[in-house]
Amino acid sequence: MTITVNDQARDVPEGTSVADLLASLGLKPQAMVVQCNGDILERERYGATVLHENDALELVRFVGGG
Repeated sequence: MTITVNDQARDVPEGTSVADLLASLGLKPQAMVVQCNGDILERERYGATVLHENDALELVRFVGGG
């Protein structure tokens, strides 16, 4: 199925969760904010949130520094 991640189309298997997607991209959930179809997801829900055809996600990574 096809979803959109940061304005780019990406094919993922049916049943992929947000946590699965982050793992496949090599991203740590603790350092990410995920917006799915306009709603910010609570980090505790990444594993339970299954993606669907045409979902649109924005992934924002926290960057430390000063």
